[in-house]
Amino acid sequence: MHPVPMPTTRRRARFRLATLFVATVLVAGACSKSDGTTAAKSGGTTSAGSTAAKRARATSAPEGGVASAKAVPSKGCGTSTVGPVHLEKQLLGSSDRYWLLTTPEEHDGKTPLPLVVDFHGLLEGAEVHAKNSMMDVFGSKHGFVVATPNGTGSPVHWEVANDTKANADLVFVRGMLDQLESDLCLDTSRVYATGLSNGAFLTSTIGCTMADRFTAIAPVSGLTFTDGCRPSRPIPVLTFHGTEDPILLFNGGVGDRLNSILSGSKEPPTPLPKADLDGAGYPEAARKWAKTDGCSTKDTEKPLTKSITQRTFDCPADTAVVFDIIAGGGHTWPGAQFSVPLSNIMGATDLTIDANAVIWKFFQRFARPAT
Repeated sequence: MHPVPMPTTRRRARFRLATLFVATVLVAGACSKSDGTTAAKSGGTTSAGSTAAKRARATSAPEGGVASAKAVPSKGCGTSTVGPVHLEKQLLGSSDRYWLLTTPEEHDGKTPLPLVVDFHGLLEGAEVHAKNSMMDVFGSKHGFVVATPNGTGSPVHWEVANDTKANADLVFVRGMLDQLESDLCLDTSRVYATGLSNGAFLTSTIGCTMADRFTAIAPVSGLTFTDGCRPSRPIPVLTFHGTEDPILLFNGGVGDRLNSILSGSKEPPTPLPKADLDGAGYPEAARKWAKTDGCSTKDTEKPLTKSITQRTFDCPADTAVVFDIIAGGGHTWPGAQFSVPLSNIMGATDLTIDANAVIWKFFQRFARPAT
């Protein structure tokens, strides 16, 4: 597919996104192990691999269904005056930390709505990521609130360590949830996290450390399982990864294609290794999540589309671990037109599905237990 010539402003946005992945190469190389897990310290949590079988259980529905649990209204229900807004910048208290808020027409201040938090990739920032995933537009059409937070630093990024006190981004996320639940009418039993690349790393960390606030997670191109990960309850996980991801290699490690292209090297980038669908890296990360959620590490597969194989694990009824393997897919958000013109850098964008629709269908199956 040949990209259509872009106006100057869009071209700048594309270049900024490309630069995101330069930073991804540098940072992921420092924080990722070859098995697709991160080397971040656990912050005192217990060793990985324990099941969550005896912890609080979520309300769930079978595949394709919707959890029937009653909504748990947030503090803002009945007092919220926030109507429909689109990508409205909101600050955390008096700080300079912010997120972009989108609420659908259904937000009347009285009816509790689900919340999806969508984390950007390295250097991407909230504004660019919103154009990439377009989760805000999808949420407006399907009746849920979307918050797209912004990280810190230069390049803008997320810290992914499990330490809930020392990791300022985990502290920020908790503060953001407190403020959103006070300002809006949310269903606190239906709060979900997703994100791309470095945002997928943070989403994975949230699964390990914030299962008391988030119901389910869906990391895109960057599922990790951290040493010491022990969620307070089984947390459902959906993830996507392309077999020809040139940035975060399917079986672990970091590719050199992006660096080669943007540095102007005349040498061709190293050919991508053939993906081992049952090997190390992201397949192993999915197996580790299955184990810690109390699932069997044996999986079953079915075609989702001609190019996507959906791998599921045999889990207790109140959780799920699903790995959508994208044959030939790159380091992209499936269904996003935004990344198509950067295929020579990021790899192919699979357009046979809309990741937002798949993610939302998965999220709707689960409601977090009351605490």
